[in-house]
Order: sequence, then structure tokens, then C-alpha cells
Amino acid sequence: MFGIYLKRELGRRKKAALVIAMGLALGIALVITVNSVAAGMNQAQDKVLKSLYGLGTDMTVTKAQSAPKAGSSQGPSFKFGATSSSGSSQSSDRVNTQGGQALASSLVTKVADQKGVAGAVGALTLNVTKVDGSFTQGKAKSSTTSGSSSGSQQGGPGGGTGSSGSGQPQVQGGGANFNVNSYSVAGIDVTDQALGPLSTSKITTGKTFTTTQTDAKVAVISASYAKSKKYKVGSTFSISGTKFTVIGIATPNSSESTVDVYLPLKQAQTLGDSKNKVTTIYVKATDSQQISAVKSTIQKNIAGTTVTTSADLASTVSGSLSTASNLATSVGKWLSIAVLIAAFLVAALLTSSAVSRRVREFGTLKALGWPSRKVTRQVVGESMVNGLIGGALGIALGLVAAYTVTAISPKLTAQLGSTGGGGTAGGPGGGQGGPGRQAASNTLEIALNAPVSLTTIALAVGLAVTGGLIAGAMGGWRASRMRPADALRSVS
Repeated sequence: MFGIYLKRELGRRKKAALVIAMGLALGIALVITVNSVAAGMNQAQDKVLKSLYGLGTDMTVTKAQSAPKAGSSQGPSFKFGATSSSGSSQSSDRVNTQGGQALASSLVTKVADQKGVAGAVGALTLNVTKVDGSFTQGKAKSSTTSGSSSGSQQGGPGGGTGSSGSGQPQVQGGGANFNVNSYSVAGIDVTDQALGPLSTSKITTGKTFTTTQTDAKVAVISASYAKSKKYKVGSTFSISGTKFTVIGIATPNSSESTVDVYLPLKQAQTLGDSKNKVTTIYVKATDSQQISAVKSTIQKNIAGTTVTTSADLASTVSGSLSTASNLATSVGKWLSIAVLIAAFLVAALLTSSAVSRRVREFGTLKALGWPSRKVTRQVVGESMVNGLIGGALGIALGLVAAYTVTAISPKLTAQLGSTGGGGTAGGPGGGQGGPGRQAASNTLEIALNAPVSLTTIALAVGLAVTGGLIAGAMGGWRASRMRPADALRSVS
């Protein structure tokens, strides 16, 4: 009887049922869209952080910022010897420790021994600036300082245009023209590659380092740098006169590569004249819920260091990604709540109004012996069906909205600010935007997706049921107050 009556009444009131269902559907669709976009924002932020941190890295330890000494050089300089023949060329490499700040390698063991630390590895990040000079005649001397640009520039991190190390040539007794190629080098602990810069990438060609290659003259290079230089497995290149052989090409798991060349740590220390030094210590905590406590322990027990967690790094991310994320999590959340409340109220009022127009019907049913609970059950049943229909429509609309966002994939930018560690901006222990990232690459571009999880679908179903119950409760309460006499008065 209940099912037959329910089907007949919904069929008679299709328009009213559709209005109630659509109101709930719009509210539910908005919740799905906001939740999926917010999830996409979180994924985008994770990509940014993973491009700076090693996968599984909970925090990094770098040397505390120190003020530069008075009269210290602000950039690398290059000197070429005298030449007597026209058109001769010379080449020179300048290798600098990233940020000019380094820690003793012994601190890696000390950090690993701290309470709450599961593992720690050290890495040394270098900036290499290669200058190739071509001279026409006479005696020439060329120097470069950061902040100015002349001649032609090639290369740069990831194979882009060089962004540091170029300068104004100074020529004596002849003319000069030179090319500047700046790229980043990371020396890694080949015995533990689960942490550190290389852990953010996957070897797609060749192979990675073996544990025995602690001082071997071999290198793994990023895919973008290999493409720009036309390197492949087996190619060789030189840094400051030392020849290295490419054994593998690495592709980053997310975002873009922040390091161009990976070397065994000992080789990088030799090139950077930084024996027994590291610029960054990558740390894995035993419990991800205790990262803040581990950070405090390291800062307390190891003086002169700055500890940076992913939370610290996330707070420095700005740009359209940060703005959109804040809007999605604040404005979007409250907008969804407001729309849902309005949808629930509208559904309840429309249901109550519909019950009021059915005075004769319900009054007659009561006169025939229907108890109030049976009338209430009937109204609640109708409202629940309307709510489920609204939920189905809302899920469909929400999925369409999320798919549209993913299909369009709007580009968001993430600008990486200073964390206060390592003397440089953008990432722990490194340069702008992470180890080896130059100022010109301080902005990352991320494509926004809007994934819809099963949890979000379950939330939508729950909201649909809740909306139906609220509307049914209001309508049922109104129907339960009707008396058989109301039906007789409605007839007259």
C-alpha cells in the first residue's frame, strides 16, 4: 500500500518534486565541485613541495643564515690568459657551493641519532658557471658578476636560458665574445638514495648509481638537461677539467627538475672544494605526526642550523595557486554551507506548503482510520525519494563540473618564497625554488585537476538523505497536526 500510494502521489506532483530535487541537486553539486577543486589544489601543492623535497623527506637541515662579510665578492669572476693569435678561445668553470653555506658531514650522523629520526642523508648542491671566451687579438681579461648581462648565454637549469653568472666583459687590448652556461649539480649519498634530491625522480634511461660508486666519475642527469645538451647514456662532459660519464637519465615524478646533474657526493665535494661538507641534510621522521617535536629536538641539540619542514615550505608558496587554494578552502567552504542550508530550507518549506494543499486528502485518510504516524511516514517517504533524486542529479552535475575543470586544466603559478634556511630563498638548503633552482625559475606552473573521491560521493549521498529527512520532518509534522474536521471544512 505504501509503495503504491507513494508512486501515485509522486506521479501526480512531478513538477513540485522536480523543484525540490533540483534545489537539493544544486547544493550537492556545489559541494562536490568545491571538494574536488580543493583536492586538486592539495595535489598541486604536493607537487610543488615534492619538487623541492625528496619523496619521503619530512624535513631538511641547513646552515643558519649568516650575514655576508664586508667587501666579499657578490658573484663569480673569470680570468683568461694572454693570447697572441686572432680568433683563439678559452674556457673556464666556476663552481660555487649553493648559497655559500655548508655544514660538516659529521652532522649527518648527529642528526640521525636524534630522538624521532628514522634516517638522515647529506647532499651538496653546487652552481657551475661555464664561460667560453673567444678573443680576436691581443691580451684580454674577462670577469663576470651577477646582476649584469652581456654576450650570449646558453643553458641554465633544466636547459633553459642561463639566469646567473653572466656579466659584463672587460677587454684590454682586443675584443672578446663569450657564452655563459649555468647549471646545477647535486652531490648525493649513493649508499642511500631513498632520501635526497634524486628521490624525486625516476631513472627512465640507463641506470642509477650503485653503492660502490661513492667516488666514481659518473653522473645521472635530468631529462630536460639531457635534451637541451643532446646528452645520452654514455656521453661525457667535463667540470673543471674532470671528465664524467653519463650512466642514467632521470625524469622527475612531478613538476619539473630542480637539479641538472647528479654526482656521487665525494666527487661534488672535490669539485666544490668542500671536503667533508654538505649543504643540506634530508631527514625522515619515525612518526609523521611528531614532525614538529623532531624539528624542535634538532634545533635544540644542534646549534647553528635551520630546520625546515614541509609546513614551513608550504607557507612560503604564493601566487595564483595559493590564492585559489585559500578561496577554495575558505570562501568555497562557507559558500557551500550557505547554499546547502538554503537548499534544505527551501525543500522543507516547499514540502510543508505541498502538505498544506493536501488538507482534504490527509484529513480524509485520517477519517478512514489512518493514524498520524502512517500519514507522517507517507510524507517522509515522498521527501526521501525527492532527496535521493536530488542527490543523483547533484552527483551528476558535480561530476560534470569536476570533469570540465580537469579537461580545461587551468594553469596556476606557485611562487616560492624564502624559508629562512640555508641563506637562500625557495627551498631548504638550496637556491631559488629548491636545490639548484635559479631566480629566473622561482615560479612553477601547475595544471589544476579536480579529482572526485569516493568519500566525496558518499558525502553527497549523505547530504541527499539529510535533505530528504529535513524536508520530510517538516512536512510530516505539518501533516500530523491535521484532523478529520479539517477535511470537512475544506469541502464546504
